[in-house]
Amino acid sequence: MPTVVDATAERSDDLAAVFGTRGEASRCWCQWFRHQRPGFYATTAEQRHDDLQTQLAGPPPPGVLGYDDAGDPAGWCAIAPRADYPRLSSYPVAAATADEPGLWAVTCFVVRVGSRRQGLTEVLLDGAVDLARRHGARAVEGYPLDTTVRTASAAELFHGPLSVFLRLGFTEVARPSKARPVVRLALSSPQP
Repeated sequence: MPTVVDATAERSDDLAAVFGTRGEASRCWCQWFRHQRPGFYATTAEQRHDDLQTQLAGPPPPGVLGYDDAGDPAGWCAIAPRADYPRLSSYPVAAATADEPGLWAVTCFVVRVGSRRQGLTEVLLDGAVDLARRHGARAVEGYPLDTTVRTASAAELFHGPLSVFLRLGFTEVARPSKARPVVRLALSSPQP
């Protein structure tokens, strides 16, 4: 069964293996929502990589890493307090809801080729919710794609499919476009 751990500086090589050397993940390094539009385009892929390395030093960790049954790094899910993602305030889907104290956001999934369609996205989301809960989140928000309305390539599913969020108990709180809802999960306090 796949396992999930917090993404920390000690696991930066595993994160690099998940992001790879080709494709959008290797250029973005999960910084798209951490910069406003001009700031993102003013940086290079190397600078964005360095930014993520700094975030890995936390606390809190900027996301979780998933490992396949063989123990190889296979996936990533980015999660942080919504306020840590300044672009969300102008992102059309996320702008349908307001930030509030204790609200965290899931912004990105990356699953390596060869590890897709094996349930890893759900395991990653569950681990991300646990990370948020342990760091005091009151709720977690996501911006998935409703694949019953629109099909998408793997690259377009970086927000995750709606079905995964619903299986983990998220509820739809807004639908700013036909295929892009906003979902939330209220969290209880961590147990002592």
